[in-house]
Amino acid sequence: QVQLVESGGGLVQAGGSLRLSCAVSGRTLSNYVMSWFRQAPGKEREFVFGIVWSGGGTAYVDSVKGRFTISRDSAKNTVTLQMNSLKPEDTAVYYCAAANSRGWIMRSPNSYVYWGQGTQVTVSS
Repeated sequence: QVQLVESGGGLVQAGGSLRLSCAVSGRTLSNYVMSWFRQAPGKEREFVFGIVWSGGGTAYVDSVKGRFTISRDSAKNTVTLQMNSLKPEDTAVYYCAAANSRGWIMRSPNSYVYWGQGTQVTVSS
């Protein structure tokens, strides 16, 4: 069993930055992929950024290219999503998710077994 706890959401003006963290507990993550998803009101849950825990490979949605970065800290068992140059369209509930993937970064939320509770990110114009 894997437990995920997100933190770091909040309200920020357009152009600002936020850092989301996901604390992972419950098991080792050597074959896991860790990803961030987001869901805006009335929309489907959307893949944002993913990272392979062991190899560090990443994938992201085009809309965050050059603005968001992802990293993991193996010592602290955390995954961080650094969000810069935020836009109002980034407003959503952001979720951390984990899956045993053997190196693949899946973009469908249906591929993920473990989820955090979500953290709200609101970007004002």
